[in-house]
Amino acid sequence: MKCKINRNAAKVLHNMLNTDEANGKMVRVYITHMHGDHAHYEMKLDTPTEHDEIVKTDKDIDILLDSREEFLDGVWIKYFYVPEEGFEITNPSKEPQGHHHHH
Repeated sequence: MKCKINRNAAKVLHNMLNTDEANGKMVRVYITHMHGDHAHYEMKLDTPTEHDEIVKTDKDIDILLDSREEFLDGVWIKYFYVPEEGFEITNPSKEPQGHHHHH
């Protein structure tokens, strides 16, 4: 499985993982809703389970993905400061035609 993280997201996630609350936990991306050809994603701090794949990113953050969920393969975690601060999680490889991001 694959997962990409932008530089802003890596900075925020590193800060989250360095808190007492995150001790012994990892970042999990999971699906909250499925709409036929696309999914909605969220994140939380969690520990690995038997179906998880620990995906290493190029930003030195490991992400937990449930290997049974094909829509998690290829997720992209981004963090933006404008127009408002927050995370955006998408999966360009699974979104409908015309909504792909090329980088």
